[in-house]
Amino acid sequence: MLKVIFARIQQKHRTMRYPRGAPPPLSPRFQGRPELDASACVGDCGACSEACPTGAISLEPASNFGLDSPREGLRLDLGKCLFCGACVEACPGGAIQFTKDYRLAASDRASLVLKPGQTELELASALGKKLKSLLGRSLKLRQVSAGGCNACEADVNVLNTLAWDLGRFGIQFVASPRHADGLLITGPVTRNMELALRKTYDSLSEPRIVIVAGSCAIAGGPYIDHPEVLNGAAALELESGRLPVDLFIPGCPPHPLTILDGLLRLIGRIDRGQSR
Repeated sequence: MLKVIFARIQQKHRTMRYPRGAPPPLSPRFQGRPELDASACVGDCGACSEACPTGAISLEPASNFGLDSPREGLRLDLGKCLFCGACVEACPGGAIQFTKDYRLAASDRASLVLKPGQTELELASALGKKLKSLLGRSLKLRQVSAGGCNACEADVNVLNTLAWDLGRFGIQFVASPRHADGLLITGPVTRNMELALRKTYDSLSEPRIVIVAGSCAIAGGPYIDHPEVLNGAAALELESGRLPVDLFIPGCPPHPLTILDGLLRLIGRIDRGQSR
């Protein structure tokens, strides 16, 4: 026991200070929010959209984006994006580049769509005043893997490690939906998981929230339009309509920092315009 205490003293403080301090360093290979440069687009070649494996990039008339140009413009859906970089390699003009910006979470699906010249995303906002007063200091989540490959699940689990210590923000994962305030869903929602996810959601007590993490849970990911998936959690049919989603966290998989940033914005620990 004394050896353990001595080792802990030597290790000192191991938990990162984010969000009060700087975020942890990111790998040089990390690919964050993409940027679209309309002036660098060489025309209507469509090389980027053809290279995209999930149809996240489309070419539309520039007038749709308020641009005075006869050429077509790029539209990039981060909800579908796998952040694979295939579009960057295919574009002859370098019109698409990935930045190191890890802030990607949004409160609604439409905010995940990037248009030419757009340099910032409309990041997630905090829960409403009533929900924030109820859940902002103690948020219990039931994580559901609805057919995922386990990559998103692994990065969610990272948040429970010593360096990240998600529990210091009052956010914890629980074993039963009856003990939870909401769901964190990963995976494209396979037909085999459709009923299980619906029952899990129904088991939550009101008020309840839903968070989807990863391109699969948002739009189907690499399995998009496969007959055995629903193309994401928002397509799940309930008696009252489609499953309502309060937070979208894109990525394949999303980096733990991206997930944490989204969760903290949801409970009001980071303001919408705050960089960290």
